[in-house]
Amino acid sequence: MRAPSRRPAARLRALLSGPEPIRLVGAHNALGARLAERAGFDGIWASGLEVSASHGVPDADILTMSELLATAQSMARAVEVPVVADCDTGYGNAINVMNTVRRYEAAGIAGVCIEDKVFPKMNSFVSGRQQLAQLGEFCGKVEAAKAAQEDPDFVVIARVEALIANRGMEEAVRRARAYADAGADAILIHDKDRSPASIFEFIDRWDFRKPLVVVPTTYYSVTVDELAAAGVKMVIYANQGLRASIAAVSRTFEEILSAGTSAPVEERIAPLDLVFDLQGVPELKRNEELYLRSDAPVEEGAPHRATPDPAPADAAALVASHAN
Repeated sequence: MRAPSRRPAARLRALLSGPEPIRLVGAHNALGARLAERAGFDGIWASGLEVSASHGVPDADILTMSELLATAQSMARAVEVPVVADCDTGYGNAINVMNTVRRYEAAGIAGVCIEDKVFPKMNSFVSGRQQLAQLGEFCGKVEAAKAAQEDPDFVVIARVEALIANRGMEEAVRRARAYADAGADAILIHDKDRSPASIFEFIDRWDFRKPLVVVPTTYYSVTVDELAAAGVKMVIYANQGLRASIAAVSRTFEEILSAGTSAPVEERIAPLDLVFDLQGVPELKRNEELYLRSDAPVEEGAPHRATPDPAPADAAALVASHAN
């Protein structure tokens, strides 16, 4: 039997053609990506919101493509699961999109998502006007993206923002069909209502010519099983990790200042052993044993024998043992 492909795009393509829903979660650095992989997520969403927030700037095309690409690449190098990059509007026109696809594909990213808003975009959950690109213009971006890719398995997701921009269901369906016809590998239908009703209405009107992707940030009561039963193929939890870390870090910092010591928080924060494990220190130590040579004389005829460290500790076990 042939071994499964190690190419990230091929892994993502296999998930898209498989029977189970794909669960992605947002991250903004390699450490977060590793935590997501260890938790059991099927892939990583290199979130524009999370990466922008980690730089202390709005999710409004402030960061350059190179900055966002470098972060996504660091995630892809840190995990085995595929990374899908949030590429906003593609960083320019259709020609810029071609450059985006080539560079992200070369960096080991499994796929990109581009949205049909004008540059510079504003995060979809920020109140105010959300301006959509012209239909033909965005179809050109999708066609350009597909023309630029070299790996046939590389995935281009077209993100429909018509519901976000209050343009109505008819416009959302019209745009989704046009983007599918332009060659998009999947359609992301986005909404910010607290109820999933509009999403399910869209699903009812979709012909499933291409897989559907949703981001239940505001309509979070709906489950993966419910979405999958309706026909959704990919569910992205786009920013929960960032929001959880903000809450936890803020609380920790406040408690340390209030107590004048870190003692009250030490029992609940991650032990250093877990940090070292996530950094890959056990692997580093094994490689030191294997490849670093001593200047001390070696007895003739006695080959160098490396004694690897024990296998890396399980992250969950480390946390549990520290809490006990």
